[in-house]
Amino acid sequence: MKKIFAIALGVLTAIGGFVDIGDIVANGEAGARFGISHAWVLLVGVIGICAYAEMSGRVSTVSARPVFDLVRERLGPRVALANLTGSLLVTVLTLGAEIGGVGLALQLATSVHYLLWVPVVAFVLWVALWRVKFSVLENVFGLLGLFLIVFVIAFFRLPADTAELWSQATRPGPPQGEDWGTYWFFAVALFASALTPYEVFFFSSGAVEERWTSKDLLTSRVNVFLGFPLGGLLAFALMLTSAVVFHPLSASVDNLSQVALPTAMALGKLGLAAAILGFFGATFGAAMETSLSAGYTVAQYFGWSWGKFHRPREAARFHTVVIVSILTGAAVLLTSIDPIQLTEYTLVFSAVALPLTYLPIFVVANDREYLGDRANGRLANTIGVLYLFIVLAAAIAAIPLMIITRMGGG
Repeated sequence: MKKIFAIALGVLTAIGGFVDIGDIVANGEAGARFGISHAWVLLVGVIGICAYAEMSGRVSTVSARPVFDLVRERLGPRVALANLTGSLLVTVLTLGAEIGGVGLALQLATSVHYLLWVPVVAFVLWVALWRVKFSVLENVFGLLGLFLIVFVIAFFRLPADTAELWSQATRPGPPQGEDWGTYWFFAVALFASALTPYEVFFFSSGAVEERWTSKDLLTSRVNVFLGFPLGGLLAFALMLTSAVVFHPLSASVDNLSQVALPTAMALGKLGLAAAILGFFGATFGAAMETSLSAGYTVAQYFGWSWGKFHRPREAARFHTVVIVSILTGAAVLLTSIDPIQLTEYTLVFSAVALPLTYLPIFVVANDREYLGDRANGRLANTIGVLYLFIVLAAAIAAIPLMIITRMGGG
């Protein structure tokens, strides 16, 4: 049972990375507008995050230190500061969107406007991160997010033109009425959502929180190669059900209730309830990830005590950063900016920040001073270099595509 729950770290990280509030709607909108012609992007994203999460987990289990700590030591404070600045900005903005996402899930369940839930969610999030053990958080919300499996079940209950879906997946491109610019904008956004910077920092720091050692390397890899593909499967199920229901009607998807509609059509009220519970678990889990990641990166850069394995009094500065990040995220939301739109912006900024995140991880994972014979082998380096070129291309293309397509509006 202990080994089973150990997998929850990868499940929580994967769900928080693949299926946060922006990704829920982005996959729904992509499915409605393009069918499943972006399925290849999810596959590329899963392979990339598996490769780099495996590196970061291996670094942490072998060295007993988080990746960001080693990045600062290995590459110096200036490179680490650039990494910190870019990732922290994206992480805090994403945190605000996730708090809003929890509010939207609660609005679906209660009909109370999401902005009224924002202060409540922020307070509960702070209390949970202050008082509840890390293992409890990852187990509870990792498992709650698994309720999104209802979208997989819903697909098999919906009438689907499988030949058309297969054609969309094997012949990717924009359908009639869409253009290549918008198609590639969604591709970059979906790719960035799979490799958001906070994922690897959270996973690496979580490995230290769990006190993994080199003996736990297998557990780390099981987390990566089970958790992240599972997150990718749930993201694909969101795209797939939206493609089945909305794409034939040329209908658009731009809010959470529309994304949930296929589950209600296929499974009735129970399906809808499961979808809402999954939305809540995924977005609250992502809010925890981003809150902790903000604290992790700042504390590790400055050399402070950090982590929930310390009592709050012993890691006061770490917890202060977490609280300030939550308050900042909530304050951004209370300007009444739409949380879904906010997350879509952060996905673009995440794409820009990707090289600053993944190049240092690649360098550290090749350092035999830290890892000895556990340093990257030929396969890891081949995949790692290939993805460095891909993330660089995504970073270069993100802003121009955002401007040209008006955030995918065409």
